[in-house]
Amino acid sequence: MVFASRVGASVRSLMTTAVRRSGHEGGIPGQNLPFDIRSPRKLALVMGIFLGGGFSLPFFLLRHQLLKN
Repeated sequence: MVFASRVGASVRSLMTTAVRRSGHEGGIPGQNLPFDIRSPRKLALVMGIFLGGGFSLPFFLLRHQLLKN
């Protein structure tokens, strides 16, 4: 029990320090995302490229293997 409370206290203090140093104030939706969510068209395009690339990769790899011989 004592060990768990000490670990919990140290993790809590580490996380509050990390949040404080991150430079993000918080409270603004989408502020900590690596892409802009204010433009719906740009967001749809970026998400389409990201998800479409991941979905199509197995099909391209299968095609490559079938055409390899």
